[in-house]
Amino acid sequence: MSRQYPLEKTRNIGIIAHIDAGKTTTTERILFYTGISHKIGEVHEGEAIMDWMEQERERGITITSAATTCFWSKLTFDKNGKMESGTKDHRINIIDTPGHVDFTVEVERSLRVLDGGVVVFDGKMGVEPQSETVWRQADKYKVPRICFVNKINQTGGDFYMSLDSIKNRLSPKAVAISLPIGQEQNIKGMIDLIDMNAYIYDNEEHTELKKTSIPEDLMEEAKKYRNQLIEKVAETDDKLLEIFLEDGEISEKELKYAIRKATIDGKIFPVTGGDGRSVIVAKLLDNILEFLPSPKNVQAVEGIDPKTEEKITREADDNKSFAALAFKIASDPFVGKLGFIRVYSGSLKVGSYVYNSSKEEKERIGRIVRLHSNKREEVEEIFAGDIAAIIGLKNTTTGDTLCDQSDPIILEKISFPEPVISVAVEPKTKADQEKMGLALKKLAEEDPTFQVKTDNETLETIISGMGELHLEILVDRMKREFKVEANIGKPRVSYREAIASSAEAEEKYVRQSGGRGQYGHVFIKVEPKEAGKGNEFVDAIKGGRIPSEFIPAVEKGVKEALNSGVIAGYPITDIQVTLFDGSYHEVDSSEAAFKIAGSKGFKKAFKQANPYLLEPIMKVEVVCPEKFMGDVVGDLNSRRGIIENMEDRGEGNATVKVISAKVPLSSMFGYATTLRSISQGRADYSMEFSHYERVPENVAQEITGEGEKKE
Repeated sequence: MSRQYPLEKTRNIGIIAHIDAGKTTTTERILFYTGISHKIGEVHEGEAIMDWMEQERERGITITSAATTCFWSKLTFDKNGKMESGTKDHRINIIDTPGHVDFTVEVERSLRVLDGGVVVFDGKMGVEPQSETVWRQADKYKVPRICFVNKINQTGGDFYMSLDSIKNRLSPKAVAISLPIGQEQNIKGMIDLIDMNAYIYDNEEHTELKKTSIPEDLMEEAKKYRNQLIEKVAETDDKLLEIFLEDGEISEKELKYAIRKATIDGKIFPVTGGDGRSVIVAKLLDNILEFLPSPKNVQAVEGIDPKTEEKITREADDNKSFAALAFKIASDPFVGKLGFIRVYSGSLKVGSYVYNSSKEEKERIGRIVRLHSNKREEVEEIFAGDIAAIIGLKNTTTGDTLCDQSDPIILEKISFPEPVISVAVEPKTKADQEKMGLALKKLAEEDPTFQVKTDNETLETIISGMGELHLEILVDRMKREFKVEANIGKPRVSYREAIASSAEAEEKYVRQSGGRGQYGHVFIKVEPKEAGKGNEFVDAIKGGRIPSEFIPAVEKGVKEALNSGVIAGYPITDIQVTLFDGSYHEVDSSEAAFKIAGSKGFKKAFKQANPYLLEPIMKVEVVCPEKFMGDVVGDLNSRRGIIENMEDRGEGNATVKVISAKVPLSSMFGYATTLRSISQGRADYSMEFSHYERVPENVAQEITGEGEKKE
C-alpha cells in the first residue's frame, strides 16, 4: 500500500479552547463541510459526532480528546462569485480537545503530538481563564496557532473586543486576517484582508458563500487593518519589509507566503472570526491549509538513543526508521484496548512487530484503524505524519515510544500534573469487588492524572484526580462501561508534608530472639529542598561503615516513609535525605533490619526538622453580574481566598465582573451550589490547580488531628 496523500498536503491540528467557546460545534461544521458527516450534529441536542461518550452527550461537554480524519481542498469561486467544490486533495487529522480544566491532561497529550492548533474563543467573552491555560500549554510545545473568534453573531458577540483581549492577555503577536461584515445577529459574512475581497452568505441557512467586492462603507476600515497586518508580518521578514517600503504594496502571494512562515515560526498568530455554525468554517479550513504547518514544516522530532543516551532526531520521512509516540490509551467496548499513536518517521504495517523502547518490550500490531470520532476504518499501513489507533498493544501506556528495534529511539515523554483531590471507593457487593479492580486498572491506564492506591491503615481503595468533576465522570464510567456499583466517600484534599529546617537522627534496630538476630544502625540527615524540586536520597557512607549491599534497603525504607508521610500520613515532598554513617554486625545484619532502621531513622529526623503541611491552592475565576459582586467576594474571603484582581469583561448590557482569586482547594468543595444560590444562578466559575502553599497553623492542627484519628 502506498501513501495516498503527500506529506506536504497533510495537517495534524487540534481544536483547543475554554469550555463552552464552541470547539465541538466548530469541529462538527468542519466535518459537515468536508463531507465526513451528512447531518450537522448539535452539542445542545446531544448529537455531536465528536462527543461520543454518554457522559459527554448528557453534559454537553467534551471529556476525551476525539480524533478524526477529514479531507479538504481550498475554496474556489466561479466568475459570478459562486462557491465551487473541488477534489479534496488535503488530509486533515483533527483532535477536538476538552475545555474543562479537570481534563487538562487530554489537552496536554494532544498538543504534544500536534503540528498546529486552532484556538477557539467565545466572541462574547474574549479570553477566558482556560483559554490562558491552553495557550500556555501550546507555548510549552511551541505549537503554531490560528485564533478563531466564535459566536460573534450572538448578542454581545464582539470580534474587536475579543481581538484586543487576545493581544493584551495572550500575545501582542496576534493580528487580524479577516474582519466581520455586520455585527451580532446581523453578521453577513467577512472581509478577507489578504485578498481584499468580501465573502458574504449566499442563502438563509448560511451554508453557501459568495465572493464579492468589499462594501464601500467598510473599505477604510479594511485598509487600516490590512496595513496593520502587513506591518506586523513585515517585522518578521526583512525581504518583505524591503518590498513594502519600496512599493508600499505587497502581492497576495507574497503576503500569504510570509504569513505562513511567520505563523509556523511562532512570530504571529493570525486571528479570524465568525459563526462556528456557518459556512465561514470553510474559510477557516482554507486558513488551516494555508498557514498551519505540514509534518514537513516542523522541526525533526528529538529523542535519545537508549544505548548511548545521546540526542538523536527523526525526520518526517516514510523511508527512515519507524518512530511513533503513543499519546493516548482508550478502552473500547467493541475491540478492547486502543492505542492512539502519532507516527513521526517511517511506516507501520498490520501484522508487523515494533519495539517499545520505553518498556524494552516487543509489541505485535494486530489491527490499525483510522478514526472518524467513534467510527473506524481499518487500514493496512500508516506513514510518517499519520495519527491512527492500534488494536492489540499489550504493554504500551501513554507517553511510550514505539520504534524499530534495530534503530531504537526514546522520544520525550509527556509530563502530567499530580492529582489534587481523592475519594475513597468501595464496591457495593462481593461481585463488584473483582470488577472494580479491573475497571480502575483500565481507567488508570487511559488517564495518567487518575491514580489508584490502597490506604495501608484502613485498607480502603483511594482514587485521586484533578477535580470533583474528573472523579465524578470516572466513577460514572465505572458504573456504565464496567457495570460496577460502588459507594463513594467524601472528597479529600491531597495534602503534602515538608520540612522547614535540617535535622539529624540515629536509629539502631536490634532484635535478639534466640537464633539469628537483627541488626541495622544508621545516621540520617534531612534537609529541605526548593519547592518543586522533588525528593532525593544521598548515599554518603565512607569506608564501608555500612556494606554497599545494605544501602538500597535503607533507601527503600526511606522511600516508603516518604510516600506514607510522618505527621498526618500524606506524601512528603521537596526533601533531601542523606545516609552519612552507621554500623553493621557480621552475622545479624540483614536487608530487612536496615530497611526498618532507615524508615525509623528518617521519621525521627523528620519530626525534629520543623515539619509542616502543604495544601493545594487553586486559581479561581468567577464571572458574575455586578450586583452580586459583593456577595461573591465576601464568600471567597470566608473560604480563606485571596482576591488578586477584579475587572470588567464585555461591553454595554453584556458587561460582567470577573473576579480572580487564589483559594485553598479544601474550601472549594460544594462551591458550585453556594455560587448558584448567592447569584440566583447567574454566576459561573472555573478553577485550576495553581501551587502548593503552607497550611496555617490552626487549620493544620485540625488536619493532623484527622490524620491521627485515621491511624
